[in-house]
Amino acid sequence: MIDAPNGPVAGVSQQAITLARLAELLGAELEGDGEREISGLGTLANAGPDELSFLDNRAYARQLASTSAAAVILEESFRDACPTNKLVSSRPYVAFARATALFHAAPKPAPGIHASAVIDADARVDATASIGPNSVVEARATIGADAVIGPGCIVGAGCQVGASCHLQRGVVLYPGVRLGRSVRIDASSVIGADGFGYASDGERSHKIHHRGSVTVGDDVDIGAGVTIDRGSFDDTVIGRGVKIDNQVQVGHNCEIGEHAIICGCTAIAGSARIGRHCVLGGASGVVGHIGIADRVEVSAMSLINRSITEPGRYSSGTGQMRTSRWKRAITRFGELDEIANRLKALEKRLGKDRQAGE
Repeated sequence: MIDAPNGPVAGVSQQAITLARLAELLGAELEGDGEREISGLGTLANAGPDELSFLDNRAYARQLASTSAAAVILEESFRDACPTNKLVSSRPYVAFARATALFHAAPKPAPGIHASAVIDADARVDATASIGPNSVVEARATIGADAVIGPGCIVGAGCQVGASCHLQRGVVLYPGVRLGRSVRIDASSVIGADGFGYASDGERSHKIHHRGSVTVGDDVDIGAGVTIDRGSFDDTVIGRGVKIDNQVQVGHNCEIGEHAIICGCTAIAGSARIGRHCVLGGASGVVGHIGIADRVEVSAMSLINRSITEPGRYSSGTGQMRTSRWKRAITRFGELDEIANRLKALEKRLGKDRQAGE
């Protein structure tokens, strides 16, 4: 099925496609030879004469004049500078992202259950689903239509895997995890392990056993090596359309709003609330029990240690500088409290002197 121009493109499997058809599928305006066939994708610098490229970042505009691409997706402002066929779009990067689906050739496993898989008698597996070698599906778990469970996966008791989900090799779903439709999880990710919760009596730490689970909405992508902890009582919730990069940690009871993007190596502590359409840059951190408003962008390696109530871009930390200067700056940073106290004392004394002079 092929959706409207602003929706996803699916169901197109041909290896070559005309520019006229591409323009129709991507909702772009074609200027050039509509019968020209495209068989692949490439960068402006390296695309061949039968490949499609794109220009979204102005830093690459100088490569446009010399590109060998058969066609380029670009904004109206670059139309006259393009020497080849053009697909004009208000959002070139989005259009190119959707074009990649047309040339994605990853084979889909045939429906059926591999002989080495272990399926509990109380599990329900749709006849159109595929269960790979050495995978385990435990009691009361359900696997939806057209779902793919790759080699070596474990689907715990009572899990729900929605239609068209795809679990790559070695994914672990702890008991009770619920996945919506079209959820993709890359290799070695663990969804629903106990959260990191302990209570100390001063002598030892007592584990808090978590009774909640994890609920994942439709059209969510979860990268490789991601851990999403189950809630202590209520579920950890990943909203519809969320995209999570590799090696991300999501703590127990977190809520991530629809269409948020969480970049690689980010760590989100327990009970944090991330709004819709937020972007957390790589290796950023969010402390527990705070909220982040919708449409907030956080720079890479920033620490968010208090709630953000207004949309916008936020950063923390120190910028790059030479090591010798950085060492001096860090020394000064440790002296800021003393300097602030001396400044307050000086201002107070000056204030008294002014009053005495009056």
